[in-house]
Amino acid sequence: MGRLYHRSSKKTGLPPGTVVHVGAQKAEPVRINVIDYDTERFSEKQVSSVTKTAPCRESPTVTWINVDGVHDPQVIHKLAETFGIHPLVAEDVASTSQRAKAEDFGDYVFVVLRMIRWDQEKSQIDSEQVSIVLGQNFVITFQEHPGDVFDSVRERIRQSRGRVRSEKADYLAYALIDVIVDNYFAVLEALGERIEMLEGELVNHPSRAMLHELHRLKREVLLLRKSVWPVREIIGVLERAPEILVARSTMPFLRDVYDHSIRVAETIETFRDLLTGMLDIYLSSVGNRSNDIMRILTMMMSIFVPLTFIAGLYGMNFQYMPELSWHWGYYASLGVMAAVALVMLLFFRKRGWI
Repeated sequence: MGRLYHRSSKKTGLPPGTVVHVGAQKAEPVRINVIDYDTERFSEKQVSSVTKTAPCRESPTVTWINVDGVHDPQVIHKLAETFGIHPLVAEDVASTSQRAKAEDFGDYVFVVLRMIRWDQEKSQIDSEQVSIVLGQNFVITFQEHPGDVFDSVRERIRQSRGRVRSEKADYLAYALIDVIVDNYFAVLEALGERIEMLEGELVNHPSRAMLHELHRLKREVLLLRKSVWPVREIIGVLERAPEILVARSTMPFLRDVYDHSIRVAETIETFRDLLTGMLDIYLSSVGNRSNDIMRILTMMMSIFVPLTFIAGLYGMNFQYMPELSWHWGYYASLGVMAAVALVMLLFFRKRGWI
């Protein structure tokens, strides 16, 4: 339940805008990387303090400030003060249990997304909150821990490939959102392969372990759906943002991300239906197997009932019974029992019960 629900009780009773980290506790220092560029210039560096990012706010170039780690409230608070970010936004950045959303604050847009990757070793989804602040000439991204899916965007900036170096900050924000959404497809492929393998195993050899795996995969799909579903609302907020923040030339690219999110959402719904159907198949298989066992036991009991009657009849301790003194009586009774069992088996076979 920890990945679907985060405890936020430590914020109870605190004033709005109080920056309190909600999430896994960490001891490593927060890392701040700054990429500054335009069509002609490019620089990339790691800064040791928030104060060194202050000139980026008024710089005519596009600046991307990436913060690895949201467990230090002081860093988030100082960045918020430096770039004029509302205290409620800083509070949401530090709280890693936020729902994916977008909010327009006039001179900047705040976006929260879930960055999802497939953990091959654990065979499960690894989810992380990413917060994006889009200003007129800067983009600030906050991540829970180092390591992300933004390497392709960094390479495009370094090598001046594509449109990113010739566009403004809004295009950079689009590129980051786009790579997060595109990575959902990779997760869907891995999840789809696992569902397909489980489906084949379920049809051939259903077991209780598969039932546990079915429930686990349903939780993974639920987590993915929770992360993807609000992306359409985020794109809608960006499309309605002031033109000074999001240029009209960026709108076609945002609509492309919207289409991708629709495809991801539809695939997730397909997976939900498949898993529900697989659960029905499992229950039907278990029920059919139980019915087969009961049918076999019933037939065996039906065969042994007349045999038990014959054995009980001749097992009575009466002194005068016609067949007791017959030399072949024992063998005759066994023959009658065998004949009765054979006749009943033939009858069951004729009726299609075996």
